[in-house]
Formats: sequence, structure tokens, C-alpha cells
Amino acid sequence: MSTLADPTPAPQPAPDSLTRRRAWGAIAAMFALNGALFGLWASRIPAFKATHDLSHAGLGALLLLLAGGAICAFPLAGRLADHYGAARVTKILAGIKITSLLALALAPNVPTLAVALFVFGAIHGGMDVTMNVWGAEVERWAQRPQMSSYHAMWSLGAGLAAGTGFVAISLGATPLIHYLAVGLPLVVLLFGLGHIPWTSPVSRDAKDPVFSLPNGPLVLVGLLALGASMGEGAVADWSAVYLVDIGKAPENWAAMGYAIFSATMVIMRLLGDGITRHSSPQLAAQVSGLTAALGAALTVLFPTPPMMLTGFVLMGMGYALIFPLAFSRAANDPVVSPGKALASTATFGYGGILLGPPLIGFIASATSLRVSFAVLAALALMIALLGGALKRP
Repeated sequence: MSTLADPTPAPQPAPDSLTRRRAWGAIAAMFALNGALFGLWASRIPAFKATHDLSHAGLGALLLLLAGGAICAFPLAGRLADHYGAARVTKILAGIKITSLLALALAPNVPTLAVALFVFGAIHGGMDVTMNVWGAEVERWAQRPQMSSYHAMWSLGAGLAAGTGFVAISLGATPLIHYLAVGLPLVVLLFGLGHIPWTSPVSRDAKDPVFSLPNGPLVLVGLLALGASMGEGAVADWSAVYLVDIGKAPENWAAMGYAIFSATMVIMRLLGDGITRHSSPQLAAQVSGLTAALGAALTVLFPTPPMMLTGFVLMGMGYALIFPLAFSRAANDPVVSPGKALASTATFGYGGILLGPPLIGFIASATSLRVSFAVLAALALMIALLGGALKRP
């Protein structure tokens, strides 16, 4: 087991011309780009479901492939970041991800779509890992907390991109036209903002295991992250389908579910540091869990579009702070080194985002989508019950 005696990476040297604001903007742009491309995919899931005549179980199986690609990429992305530098690998993956998104829209049949989703999931998951590593480097160099604001930018990018689905569907644009019209300009803009003179440290002698899971008290912190991330992933991939199939909303309303959820996440994450300072991490988590549970319950008990959208707002408020709070608690663990603690907690967190959607699909196939969202309410209550685990030793 690692201890706090393990060396912590020193702040990354940077050119004298690089300001904190510009460095923050570069990482924020990478987070926003990753979120935007994912939001474009999420906003058009009903179109893929209809085009390929997929059942709930069939869509769930495809989403499981997306999750599988990401999980397979996690350890590989970590190794690549160690060997070649997180900044360099993040930029490469950002350029590749738009190609993998276009491949989804070009898939002519279900088998091809399955392969494309696995690749898209791998690129998405790999970039998730490397941009967080790069963000941590800049955070150490800047000597001020920034991770919550980076995640806010991911939610902002995802929400704005998903919101373009409303316009695209209203205009009758296919996913391919939608992705070309929105995705390519976003890549050019955000990639340009993310191009700064930064050289990440490299280490080719790492002896830590490829896979790392929480242990001891960090198991509860990991479960908190898992509960929140499963809800976040489920809303990303199923809110549009839920609004159309259960709420009987017009298709152009469907994209608004994830858009409004993501917008709420952005606002809450921007306010998160102040909220925690004026209360405590454990109280913030407990209130957040109850808020998310109430939101999920509204979508189940009152399945009309206005009430569902209200529920998604409350779920966004409830889930927004859990990731930053869990990462902060892990980084301050008295036994496990910050790097290993953060990596293991992130495995639970990002695994939940990716495994939650296919799980919702399988539950929906066996019961109904309303039962699936009731499960999300139960997981949110678990967050409230485990909130005390975030108390710093």
C-alpha cells in the first residue's frame, strides 16, 4: 500500500510567458471539447435507435460496447500519458475523437455501428484519463484548486452541444450533417485554445498495477462517485429516449433533457467551492443525494415532459458536486498517496458513467424505463447515506 511518504510530483515548470489564465483556458477547452463531442452523440441517440430499429435491450447492448471500449482504454491511456506526456496524448486523442464521432453517423448497419461505438468509447475514455492528468499538472503548477471548474467546462460543452440537437432535429438534419456542422468548427476552435507550450513530465519506469481500485475507507468514497456517475451517465444516454417513450414528448424536445441537466451541472460546479466552504463536504453530499433522489422520483411519479425536465434539473443539482468532493477527499487521504487514491476513485467514477447506461437498458428491457429511473433514485439515496465518508480525516 502506498503511503503519504511517497513522493508527489513537483509543480510542472512552464514557459515564463504562460499565464495561469491561459493555462486554465487550455485545459478547460480540452474538457469542453470532450464533453461537446459526447453531447453531440447523446443528443441524437433516438435517431440511431430509430434508424437501426433497436429495442431497449439492443440499445443497451450497444451502449455496453461503448462502455467496454472506454474501460479497455483507461489503463492504456494512463500508460501512454506516462510514456509520452499527458498533454501530448490529450491533443492527439482530441483530434481523433471527431473522426470516431463521424464514423457513428456513417455506420450502415448494427454490426458496423457496434464497432464504431467501441472505438468512440475507447477514444472518449482515453481522453477522459489524459486530460484529467494534464489538468492536475496545471493545477499543481498554478498552486490553486481548479478541477471543479474543469469539470464544469465538460458539462458546459456537453450541454451546449446537446442543445444543438434541438435545432438540428427541428431542421430535419441527419446526425452526419449535424456532426459536420457543429463538431468540426468546435474541434478547430477548442483545439486552438488548448494548444499551449506545455511539456508534461514522463515516467517509463512505473511499477504500479495497471488497474487500481479503492481500498479501506476509500471504498465508500468510490461508491459515492459510482452512485453519482451512474446517474449522470444514465441521464446522458437515456433522457432523450425517456422523454419520447415515457413522456410522449415530441422528438425535438428530447434533446432538451440532457441539455438542461448539463446546464444545471455547470452552474452547480461553478458554485461548488463556495458551497463547500460555507458548509462541509459531508453535508453538501448528503443534501446533494437527497436532491438527486427527489429529481429521479419526479421523473418516475409524474411522467410528463415539464415534470421530467424539472426532475432532470434537480438531478443535475444533486450529482454536480459529488465528483469534485470525492476527488478532493481522495487526494487528502491520510494513508494512500494522492495519485493512487485519485486514480482508484476515478475508476469507480468513470466506470459508473459508462456502465450505468447499459444497465438502465437491461433493467428497462426486463421491467420498464420507469423502473430503471427508480433505481437511480435509490442510488441517489445511497449517496445521501454515505455522505459522511467525505469528512476529511
